[in-house]
Amino acid sequence: MSENTLSLIAYRSSLITLMRSIKESSDELNPPVVTTGARIQRTSSKKGPGDYLALALATWGVGYMPIAPGTFGSAVGVGLYLLLRLLTIRIVYLFAPDYHLTYEAVESFRVTLMLVAIICITAAGIWAATRAEKLFGRKDPGRVIVDEIAGQLITFLFIPLAVGLKWWMLVLGFFLFRLFDIWKPYPIRRLEALESGLGIMADDVLAGIYAAVTLTLLLTSIYYVKMIF
Repeated sequence: MSENTLSLIAYRSSLITLMRSIKESSDELNPPVVTTGARIQRTSSKKGPGDYLALALATWGVGYMPIAPGTFGSAVGVGLYLLLRLLTIRIVYLFAPDYHLTYEAVESFRVTLMLVAIICITAAGIWAATRAEKLFGRKDPGRVIVDEIAGQLITFLFIPLAVGLKWWMLVLGFFLFRLFDIWKPYPIRRLEALESGLGIMADDVLAGIYAAVTLTLLLTSIYYVKMIF
């Protein structure tokens, strides 16, 4: 076999490997990402209760949307933030008169509640996403959007109750997270190479942190300008 033929075979083999290694995105706006391989061995077609629970936690139903499921996952994250915010206010009104809660105590409770929700969703997401990969037979399947939910919650972590609920703040936080999730600045993209569910969750968690810091800085600048003028 000639050297040219061997080179051609090697080129075709590397091309096939690259095509198979395109990571499936949970949002059509995301660019393809090269990872260790998009297709993995699928588990048996017979599913048990644990499999259905994993699919429910991984997709939250909206993961089956035909267009931009990651964006719909972020919208679910915004809805959960509003729910947690409302729960915080209700609990404060319930206990504030008897316990004379200070603003610092209220904020401490709000942050704790948000962190507990984020940690629980992230931990459950790692397990569910790992199992979902085997059920779908793909690396980071597009239907898994629990990572977007966790990242979107992180985006609003540093927004205190005293700021008030503004529709533009929710829209800004939503688009900031989508920007970092799609853009994936360093080292977000490298985190995708982590194993299974950990890699699925880690990049969106960091994208949420980037979005949270940016949102906080923007809101601080806006209110500072208002104070001056």
